[in-house]
Amino acid sequence: MKPRIYLDNSATTRIDDEVLDAMLPYLRERFGNASSIHAFGQEARAAVEDARQAVADLVGAEPRELVFTSGGTESDNMALWGVLRSGYRPGNHIITSRIEHPAVLATCKALEEAGAEVTFLPVDSSGRVDPERVTAAVNERTILITIMHANNETGVIQPIEEIGRIARERGILLHTDAVQSVGKIPVHVGRLGVDLLSLSGHKFHGPKGAGALFVRSGVKLKPLLTGGSHERRRRAGTENVAALVGLSAASQLAQRRLPAMTSRVAVLRDRLQERIRNGIPGVRINGSVEHRLPIVTNMAFDALEGEAAVIALDLAGVAVSTGSACSSGSLEPSHVLMGMGLRAEVVQGSLRFSLSHHSAAEEIDGAAQIVVDTVTRLRGLARRG
Repeated sequence: MKPRIYLDNSATTRIDDEVLDAMLPYLRERFGNASSIHAFGQEARAAVEDARQAVADLVGAEPRELVFTSGGTESDNMALWGVLRSGYRPGNHIITSRIEHPAVLATCKALEEAGAEVTFLPVDSSGRVDPERVTAAVNERTILITIMHANNETGVIQPIEEIGRIARERGILLHTDAVQSVGKIPVHVGRLGVDLLSLSGHKFHGPKGAGALFVRSGVKLKPLLTGGSHERRRRAGTENVAALVGLSAASQLAQRRLPAMTSRVAVLRDRLQERIRNGIPGVRINGSVEHRLPIVTNMAFDALEGEAAVIALDLAGVAVSTGSACSSGSLEPSHVLMGMGLRAEVVQGSLRFSLSHHSAAEEIDGAAQIVVDTVTRLRGLARRG
């Protein structure tokens, strides 16, 4: 059998060998509880704090500003619920966008049920939020703006720096879900101007179950989980030391590999999409080409049913998706592509291809040919049917 080709790295990435090697001792002999005062515990505590430094270095934060979590969804929930309950200023109004990850959108819906007022901003045809709309949405009750850094379906990067200036001028907290961007492009919390930022290790070759929330010094945040005094009383629960060691190793690898994301991976991404477009007619790129992650291309195929194409490509040995893994199984069309104003039939025929540091040129060439052959065959079957 031919090796399978994985092009769904926006859903998750394979754990790097260096990351796994770093984790294994903490699953075997270095198994102490990081809150224990004996040697086993202090060894674990040192590993946790080393991890905090590594993640802080990756995003330009101070170690004390990092709260470890189980991943992006918990970090998003902690940020949104924590700000609403903090009472740092009067008000209960939150501004977000219509194309956020379900971890933010579903939480905003829950916040509405709890009495908050939420404004869901539209995006333009390129998939970007207009900062002027953010300004217009602000009122005297606004306590939080939460706009993702890069979209999980299209890879489109949002103008967070501009939105950060708007938030600072008005004394409003800004949160960004940077789960897709951290490890793929340079992310610096100071330059972005954010007060809170979510990240997740399994999106950049770390383990699942390890993430973090950046909380700028001085920002009040009510904890989501209570119990012990872990994480400076911001998140109770025994630390997953092995996973955090993995997150640390992945963060260090990601920092070293950032230059290759634009010099090599983006080139492979462009090569993939051009070979597909040259091989079959009726293919377009969804979202901004100028402002997007180097690993993602979301492509619309005329006369194609996306879900059928995902299954057919999987049988042919190529793993892709129609959008967010968190929405898999949903019968609803992509809220991201619909939010960009695309017609239902365009949304229905769109596929997301996402690469990683481990993607190789021969894989890309092979995948492109399989996509061309598969889409051509499916279109032929549809015409005969």
